[in-house]
Amino acid sequence: MSQNLNKKALVELVAEKLCKTKKETSIVIDTIFEEITNTLADGGKVDISGFGKFEVTERSSRTGINPATKEEIIIPASKSPKFRASKSLKEAVK
Repeated sequence: MSQNLNKKALVELVAEKLCKTKKETSIVIDTIFEEITNTLADGGKVDISGFGKFEVTERSSRTGINPATKEEIIIPASKSPKFRASKSLKEAVK
């Protein structure tokens, strides 16, 4: 049976394992996510051993087609976060 894990459930699980309050645990988890976000926003990479790597990829501008009008449009360059799972995470999921 598959199970979904949202932030609230993650906070509850970690708080229970560490014998901490949900409020304390929520602050820690928020701080972790905030630091990952800030590092990526500043152009850095985040490497969490045994879990995976987060990095920002850049897409160059390109030509596309507006499906409503069939006109060619220019799609501007953009940046996007990317996650690459570690070998141990891939093995655990198999």
